[in-house]
Amino acid sequence: MTNGKYVPLESYREYPVEEMRQRAGSFRAEMQRRRSVRDFSDRPVPREIVEECLRIAASAPSGANMQPWHFVAVGDPATKERIRAAAEKEEYEFYHGRAGAEWLGALSALGTDHQKPFLETAPYLIVVFSQSYGVAPDGRQVKHYYVRESVGIATGLLLAAVHHAGLAALPYTPSRPGFLNEILGRPENERPFVVLVVGYPAAGALVPDIQRKAFEEIVTFA
Repeated sequence: MTNGKYVPLESYREYPVEEMRQRAGSFRAEMQRRRSVRDFSDRPVPREIVEECLRIAASAPSGANMQPWHFVAVGDPATKERIRAAAEKEEYEFYHGRAGAEWLGALSALGTDHQKPFLETAPYLIVVFSQSYGVAPDGRQVKHYYVRESVGIATGLLLAAVHHAGLAALPYTPSRPGFLNEILGRPENERPFVVLVVGYPAAGALVPDIQRKAFEEIVTFA
């Protein structure tokens, strides 16, 4: 580490081992309560809560510290209406021709279809864009590295932050998301990565009866 400027690591906090166990266990328990919700209330969410969650997402590590993301927090009802209309058009084509039988079979347990009312009902849609390259002030293209990995980590932090704040969320990925660039006026170097639908769950909201894989099935200590 001979190049670049370095400063002392002053933000790290070490905890006693027993406290570490407690902190890890309590965070696990909190995150295991998280469920993807499709039935949202239109109850307003204070903007400052969304801002705090976005600041957490922006703290994610990224390839060469290029931070190849842009977040658009959509709260305007007219814009949400346009997004829903465009999304449902794409989704109708997906469910009625583009998706194969195997894909539709995998989705059947979730009970989803082309109708996406949550895009209009939820108070916020956070559209996460990945930047294939950056643009310097003088117009030069700046190469970005490990874009999908970096944006994926930031999105994970955002999802955890939203849940930790006490809200519900749904990661939604349109099959052909290009309409989001047009509606939200984003440049050609950005591609929609995911739409995070954010708000309070509707009264009586239901979620699919599904199970996680067993810990031993997904983890190997080598």
